[in-house]
This record gives sequence, structure tokens and C-alpha cells, in this order.
Amino acid sequence: MADEQANTVLYDVSEGLATITLNRPDAMNALNTAAKVALRDALLEAAADPSVRAVLLTATGRAFCVGQDLKEHVATLAATREAGDGNALSTVREHYNPIVRAITEMPKPVVAGVNGVAAGAGFGFALAADYRVVADTASFNTSFAGVALTADSGVSWTLPRLIGQTRAADLLFFPRSISAQDALELGLVNRVVPAAELAERAAEVARTLAAGPTVAYAGLKASMAYGAGHTLAEALEKEDELQTRAGASQDHTIAVEAFLKKEKPVYLGK
Repeated sequence: MADEQANTVLYDVSEGLATITLNRPDAMNALNTAAKVALRDALLEAAADPSVRAVLLTATGRAFCVGQDLKEHVATLAATREAGDGNALSTVREHYNPIVRAITEMPKPVVAGVNGVAAGAGFGFALAADYRVVADTASFNTSFAGVALTADSGVSWTLPRLIGQTRAADLLFFPRSISAQDALELGLVNRVVPAAELAERAAEVARTLAAGPTVAYAGLKASMAYGAGHTLAEALEKEDELQTRAGASQDHTIAVEAFLKKEKPVYLGK
């Protein structure tokens, strides 16, 4: 299993950037158990590594991730029914939820470099990222209702917050392919770039974040997540807490001194 996991997800750290690459191109990066475990573990490793200051999540081949590997899922359904176990989708609790939480809760920015179709859980992982750079040939699909399932991978939380309840309901109840340009117009993605430039452009965004003020980025990420579920008064209190932390960082001192000297700051990430 360890060798299979190593092959399904590639992990590399360079100059503060962890690049995590889904690597089942022949299966359009469908998520079998090995891939889910490897992705979960890679994200947790990046989150815990103090040398990692940003993460790039991307994929090989013509798809970003088409979601659950249905071939494996059919076998799981048969096995659970034979055993009288009705929980054929324990993978949501064991894999998808920890993956989404690792992306959203790590105190460092996560960039999704979406090279192709992102469907189901793959769509959810892309939406969980803090910034999405997307190939102009990519597409998105909620997919869940198409196989008689409800939303998972955080889509019920992220999608309405990005595009509103009405549009989210439309995409969830009537799953269909959404082009990269339509996704940009809906507010689902941040940048659409030529497919041939996706790897370079996504890495450029991620490297820029890796060289930036890490404590400030962590605060921005935390404050937006907190503000989504709290009152203005509570959000203001949270901003005070996080701003105090950022103001005490070495990076803030570096930034202010560089500004006064009219120099470009070189951040330490602390």
C-alpha cells in the first residue's frame, strides 16, 4: 500500500513551497483509497512542516480530479451489503473530511492549480483551496446528484459562500459541466490561464505566496473563515486578535523598515 500511495500522490518541497500532485492520470485522478490516504497524509505533512510556507495542489494528465473512483466504490458497495454494513461511504469521514480540513485549517495559503476537469470531491478540494488558478480548458461539475449522492468534501459549505445559495442549488440539483470561463464569471476561480501555461502560472502564484508574510496570510485565512459564521462585532474582535499577532511578527517589522527605506522586503515567514 505504501508504494501505491507514493505513486498516486507526488510530494515535493522547494524554497518554502510544498507541491502536492495527484498522479493517477490514466484514471483521470479518480480517488481510490490509496490516493485518498496519500493526499490526506501529504497535506497533513505540509501543514505540520515549519519550512513549508505555501502549498500548491495540482495534478498530472488531462484531469485535476474526477472525484471518487467509482470502480472501487462499486466493489465497496457490494462488500458492505454482503456484510450487512450500510456505511459504504465511510470514506467521507475517514478521508474527504480530513483532506478538506487540512486544506482550510492549515495556517498557510493553498493554491489549486486546476489543469482539467474537477468533479465531485475534486471540485470540493479545489473550492477548499485559498486561491484557484485554472487552465482555460478545465471544467467543473458537482456530479453528486448524478450518481444519487448528496454533497461532500465541503461543497455544501464552500459553494454557496462563493456564488450564493440560488446558484449553488442550481449546480447541485442539476449537475453539468461548467467551463473555466463560466467559472470565472461565477466567482468560482481567481485566474484562468492558457492550458500550456497552467503549471508555470500556478507555481508562480504559489511561489509568490511562499515568499510572502506567512503570519499575515495565516491571519487573513483565519479571519475570513471566522467571519463567514460570526457577527460583525465578533469578527471585529477576531480581527483585533489576529492583527495583534501579525503586528508582533518579524515580517511586519521587516515590511515597515523596507517601506521606509524604499526597498523590497525579504520575509522570514515568522
